[in-house]
Amino acid sequence: MKQKIEIDKIRTLGQLNKSGYTPVSIRQEMRNNLISMLKSKEKPFQNILGFEDTVLPDMERAILSGHNILLLGLRGQAKTRMARMMVNLLDEYIPIVAGSELNDDPMNPLSKFAVEQIHNLGDETPVSWLHRSERYVEKLATPDVSVADLIGDVDPIKAASLKLPYSDERVIHFGLIPRSHRSIFVINELPDLQARIQVSLFNILQEKDIQIRGFKLRLPLDIAFVFTANPEDYTNRGSIITPLKDRIESQILTHYPKKLETAMAITLQEARIAPEVKNSVTVPQMHRQLIELISFNARESEYVDVKSGVSARLSISALENLYSTAERRMLINGEKNTTTRLTDFWGVVPAVTGKVELVYEGEQEGPQNVALSLVMKSCKELFLQHFPNPNRKLRKEAKDEYGVIKAWFSGGNELNLLNDDPDQDYSDKLNKVAGLSKLAAEYTAEGYSPLAMMELVLFGLSESEVLGKNVLDNSLSFADPLSGMFGDLGEN
Repeated sequence: MKQKIEIDKIRTLGQLNKSGYTPVSIRQEMRNNLISMLKSKEKPFQNILGFEDTVLPDMERAILSGHNILLLGLRGQAKTRMARMMVNLLDEYIPIVAGSELNDDPMNPLSKFAVEQIHNLGDETPVSWLHRSERYVEKLATPDVSVADLIGDVDPIKAASLKLPYSDERVIHFGLIPRSHRSIFVINELPDLQARIQVSLFNILQEKDIQIRGFKLRLPLDIAFVFTANPEDYTNRGSIITPLKDRIESQILTHYPKKLETAMAITLQEARIAPEVKNSVTVPQMHRQLIELISFNARESEYVDVKSGVSARLSISALENLYSTAERRMLINGEKNTTTRLTDFWGVVPAVTGKVELVYEGEQEGPQNVALSLVMKSCKELFLQHFPNPNRKLRKEAKDEYGVIKAWFSGGNELNLLNDDPDQDYSDKLNKVAGLSKLAAEYTAEGYSPLAMMELVLFGLSESEVLGKNVLDNSLSFADPLSGMFGDLGEN
């Protein structure tokens, strides 16, 4: 339980002693607060979707056990976000010896500065209060990180200015970890740390103390460690050395959303869309599904490096670009409102190309072509979820749902759609295709846009090779697939 202390009235060690304050370790502090939250049905990890039955229970179990934690998963799986949310499990304020660089507990001081302060001033030792937001330290592991950065080293300038010998503890410049005493310390991308640097963490994790050069210094640091790592790192960049991994008590595996609905909720929650854009641009439900299908298909694509993963940021950036593409078109045409189209997904391509690592075959295809193929594959998949497969074998007495549409195109008609067509022109062009609006209306479910379904039919038929499709930078055309063949023959 959180201790109720009137911090405004406590400014000295004597006042702190009289208040009844009892110091606890950071692990016990987090455990106590988690127990309180679980009993009151509060969620310690707000807005983390898709992990409710997998990752979050593991996190809570690790905290209850007082473990150091390793979050292991591919990019874009909310590892760092969860680590940052652990701050919510800390008490709002804790007392420290005023001026101490190691967040010394007034009742259990570590540093020579704090020990001397209390020895000299006794109950009059000044006490200040540290907010939980200041008790979180995060370090990105890079190959250039040194032991001095993390643990500390002798500071010759301090020795000279204070006229102290190098044997005096006060000449030590403490690194990030000692300065994180009574805090949560996060190291992101742990495998990127050189092996010799990882070795320096052994004592801290096991014996809870540090060793700096030749000093006989033992500081029983009270730190909750969280590490993050990508499985790819074990083979491509580095590895977590076995003795260190053995000292991290809980290894928790993260994952991408398993359901399309969960992925859509995450994307909608994280996408940064200006309010005025949301009010003027409508994104049909089907287009939100399509964005997530692109990510799902990218994670299984033969052209994409599976070990690298496809971040949830792909879908988030894609949705932002989809809004922006429609907004740009709306501004160009002087319209006040608009709805996204499948042709707007050309604007989504840059969000895909920058978020996937390609294998050799993908590099040969080219990032642009891989991104477009993912969009088209996802369109076809969505099409087959709503409409009959045009390539299925029909019984003699069965009617071909696409017969009227195919007849219209085989009659020499062609549909040319400009990316920046005004809404009315775009609608008129689609409605000219015989049988298209009737078929879309027949299969349009509640909540789906009829116009979006009409587009989907055309894309689905082209990806099923029933219609021919020609993609240019600023336009898209559909025609009978045989017309192009005969045209080529005529030219020869």
